[in-house]
Amino acid sequence: MHTRLQSVMLLVIVALVLSSGVPVSAGDRARQDEPVTLYTAAGGSSMPLTELDPQRMEFHVTEIESLFLGLTNVDPIAGVNVPELATSWTVSDDGRVWTFTLRDDVPWVHWDPAAGEAAILRMVTAHDVAYGIARACDPRARAPYVQLIDHLVSGCSALASRSVNEITDDDYELVQARALDDVTLEIHLQLAAGYFLSWSVNPILRAVPPEVIEQYGQEWTQPGTMVTNGPFMLDDWRDGRSWTLVRNPYLPDDLRGPGNVERVVTTIWDSDEDAFQAYARNEVDLGSVPYGRLEEVAIDPVLAAQVIYRYRAASQFYVFANDVAPFDNVHVRRAFSAALDRAQWCHDIYGAHSLCAPMIHFTPPGLLGAPPIDEVGVGFDPDYARAQLALAGYPGCDGFPEIRAVAMEGIGFAFGYLAARLEEVLGCDPALMRVEEVSDSTFYSVIDSASPEEYRPQMWHDAWIADYPDANNFLGDYMHCGGFNGINRPCSEIDDLIDQAAANPDLLERTTLYRDIEERLFGPNGQFPIIPIHTGVLMALAKPWVEYPATSLALGSQYDWYTIDQAAQLAARRG
Repeated sequence: MHTRLQSVMLLVIVALVLSSGVPVSAGDRARQDEPVTLYTAAGGSSMPLTELDPQRMEFHVTEIESLFLGLTNVDPIAGVNVPELATSWTVSDDGRVWTFTLRDDVPWVHWDPAAGEAAILRMVTAHDVAYGIARACDPRARAPYVQLIDHLVSGCSALASRSVNEITDDDYELVQARALDDVTLEIHLQLAAGYFLSWSVNPILRAVPPEVIEQYGQEWTQPGTMVTNGPFMLDDWRDGRSWTLVRNPYLPDDLRGPGNVERVVTTIWDSDEDAFQAYARNEVDLGSVPYGRLEEVAIDPVLAAQVIYRYRAASQFYVFANDVAPFDNVHVRRAFSAALDRAQWCHDIYGAHSLCAPMIHFTPPGLLGAPPIDEVGVGFDPDYARAQLALAGYPGCDGFPEIRAVAMEGIGFAFGYLAARLEEVLGCDPALMRVEEVSDSTFYSVIDSASPEEYRPQMWHDAWIADYPDANNFLGDYMHCGGFNGINRPCSEIDDLIDQAAANPDLLERTTLYRDIEERLFGPNGQFPIIPIHTGVLMALAKPWVEYPATSLALGSQYDWYTIDQAAQLAARRG
């Protein structure tokens, strides 16, 4: 997914739970001590929570994961797809028809915050999933990620292209995601997609209750009207800057994680420093580290022991227009890539205690099929870089032409840094790099592969964030010669391998293919359509009384797997 570089972040957010397996009334809660509560904070730079509709969400994946079950889930320890709403699935011989068998014991639950009571509406059915998928294709829903599903699910593009004023209820039949009965869902794809099992965790495919949406419209996700089926329910939601979730008492036990959290309270503070101070006062259990305090936290003996690091499911990179001179020459692309010391880039741009992990290939760690972060790829190699530039006909950068580079507003420094490294390693005059900063809308129009050559830059800086936890989201959706990239890389046997991997449902075989693809792109004889730079590292703080698994960042956090030592927590809060 394209986004502003400043927004390449994943929020640390949480979910709330009631521990008993029966409805809890307000009177019962008043007689109890505080439920086991996870308190979490985010700073003022964090995005407010403005949407809890699975088809309309864009940023807060954790909340959707907490409130709504997926067809499958990613096991937070093993990192592989496991059954959730679906108990089993089959794939047709041509790889284009997926049939899911669903549970019949998962209820839609309504939570009344005023009364403190939960009530079952009815059971979730395959019709609810089919409705949610079709709704994602409905232009009236304005689903942010419709472009990811309309080329995958058959009939979705036909509905998505309809005029808003002409759509009728019958048009949902265009989308070939159909309930054969209450527990059988059949999804027809436009192409063989072995990665669809990874795709099935995406929030856009979640079941939603049609009758509730029809009754309340856009207000259906508000506290008091919302109906959910996940581990948690919405108790409170204030201006997108604070919210509380409570444990769903009716979720089947075998779908619940092993944690003991009964409630989660999340607050976005006015500033990152305010959030940090709340953590220091033991007011929150999970917090973030302000950029200006990275070094302080890293050397503090107490705080350093509470730091957690996780890779972000995202990559930053420089892009070459592969069809525009001089970058239509593969030796130039190889030389430029090998001239960049990624580790030094992270140090110089982000500081000694940076939240930056160098990348020498494209797919970030944590996605199914991704090679290890430090394997596959040339990386920084000055001798190789100089040899490649000589093979391109520019020994010592002699005679190298001027380059027009484009970056989003505020990111132009990235090319200033690259120009300095090219001078240091290859002898190129920094004045050859002509950099222009443009707005978001202008940026995506000028890099469009259909733009006239005289308007297209020769290089640009970009980022890609995972939309689902599979390497195909990077190699297929972006890097393919027909992907959403504007690179204009000529199609080759690499794309045949990408197509072969995408169609193969066997994860081990696909992983081998993905490694081969990354080698063909970024190995010594690679095509180097881009210069991989780094992936981000999420640096957060967790109190010692919190236990949690290494959650897939492409899905957010699964807080029914979190355990709180409440005695230690309350003692610290009183202190």
